[in-house]
Amino acid sequence: MPPQMATLAATQNANILRLVVSCRKITAQVTNPNTHSIVAMASSTEQEFAAQYRAKLNRFPRSHNFWDSKMASRIGEKIAFRLREIGVSSLQIDVQEELSRPIHHRKMVGPLFESIKRSGITIAGAEDLIFLG
Repeated sequence: MPPQMATLAATQNANILRLVVSCRKITAQVTNPNTHSIVAMASSTEQEFAAQYRAKLNRFPRSHNFWDSKMASRIGEKIAFRLREIGVSSLQIDVQEELSRPIHHRKMVGPLFESIKRSGITIAGAEDLIFLG
C-alpha cells in the first residue's frame, strides 16, 4: 500500500477530538469513530476549575467569558494525560468545524491543541489551522 493510502487509512480510523465551546465553558471529548463512544473527556466544569469559575462569576463588572487560553491549555494537558493512560497516540479533528468558530474562540482554543501536541499526541488536521495572537 502506498504511504499516502496508509496515512489516509490511519486517519480515518483515528479517534476524533471534538470541542464544545461557549462563553461559559469549554469541553474536549475524544470519540471512537467506529463505536461513537467517548474515550476521554476534559472540561472547564471539572473540580479543578471551580474556584476560577466562581471568581469570574462573582466579579463586577461581569465577565462575558468564564474561561481563557490558560484554562484551555490546562484542559489540553488533562485530556492528553488521559489519552496516554489508555494508549491513544493520534487524533483527528474536523478542520471545517474548527474554522467555523468565531475568531475570538479560535484564538483561545489554539493553546489546547498545542498542549496536546506537546504531550506527544499527533493531531491530524491541526496543521491546517492558523491561530492568531
